[in-house]
Amino acid sequence: MTNQQGAIMTVTTTTQATTSTRKAPAPKKAAPAKKAPASKLAAPTAAEPKTVQKTIPVDRIDRDPGQPREEFNEAKLNELAASMKKLGQLQPITVRYVPSTKRFTLVMGERRWRAAKIAGLTEMTALVMHGVPEGSRETFAKAVAENCGRLDMTPVEEAMAFQRLVDAEYSIEEVAEMVGKSSAYVGWRIDLLRLCEPAREALGKGHLPVGLAWYVSLLNCDNQMRFLTRYARGDFKSTREAEAFAQAARAEEKRQAEQGSFFVLAEEAATPGSDQDALPGALDVPEEERERIVSERTKWVGKIDRLGNAGAILAELATADPEELALLLAGTPGGVPGHALRIEHLRDVAMRAMKNLRQAQAIAAVRANSIQINPEAAASA
Repeated sequence: MTNQQGAIMTVTTTTQATTSTRKAPAPKKAAPAKKAPASKLAAPTAAEPKTVQKTIPVDRIDRDPGQPREEFNEAKLNELAASMKKLGQLQPITVRYVPSTKRFTLVMGERRWRAAKIAGLTEMTALVMHGVPEGSRETFAKAVAENCGRLDMTPVEEAMAFQRLVDAEYSIEEVAEMVGKSSAYVGWRIDLLRLCEPAREALGKGHLPVGLAWYVSLLNCDNQMRFLTRYARGDFKSTREAEAFAQAARAEEKRQAEQGSFFVLAEEAATPGSDQDALPGALDVPEEERERIVSERTKWVGKIDRLGNAGAILAELATADPEELALLLAGTPGGVPGHALRIEHLRDVAMRAMKNLRQAQAIAAVRANSIQINPEAAASA
């Protein structure tokens, strides 16, 4: 083989190898089937929720029927309407676009929307959410979070909103974090849903303090009504006394339920000096216990009577001249600070004793103003 022939063969071989190398990727380029999944993924991407800001007609905006807030202060709405009429809309509302009706459903900003209608505005700036389904738990959560920051949202409205979030499978802890409250707060609010309708109405109108309403919600509906009658009649000197009474009533409900009986608050207060008042709860106190109760009562009354001496000493200390006290007590063991510490200790003990007596007073009042019903006895009567 000549050198020229060898060179020709080498070039030919190299050319073939090169051609083969260039053609190798060709099958990959000719495989359009692999692009099909990409087109399938494009549809959901286009349907993903997105939000755009735009101006929309006021008359195409609808209230969300699932909105947790039901009551709006008319005077404050008129104030906001006057401001919007003068200054315009300062903050956009948030709405959800409904393709089937080509309308918008409110998510946040119902006060502004109501005020805009009062002010006669025909258009509003809105953050329009596309691709959000009706009844979306995230959308409702946003509405709850916004409204729970309002001072004029009623406790029952809050409770209903929190419960709906729980029904949407949010935990109490998640709801609390969402609205910026403690888990205990959320739980207490939800408990208010146990209130009967008249109690809810009294709470909504401000006639029943929310703290007291929580204690009342623990009672059965019948006793709630009877408690409200007593509360409206002014049977309690303070809210604290009413709370203690409701607590005692709930404890009595549970105690008598365990004994197979029903506990019902009497509609009228017991008359002082009656047999029931002489021995509260005597109707369900066993005979063998009565002598012990009378004996222990005598002892306790004697002890409490002796507190009169301590009261007289405290009264004397309260009216003494501070300069004279400093002169007389400075040289004693512990000095003035030591004696002051003893008085502070007495004060703390007295406060605990007073709390205990308030609870005892409530229990006695409940037992003196209640009816015990034994279902078996009632059925055989």
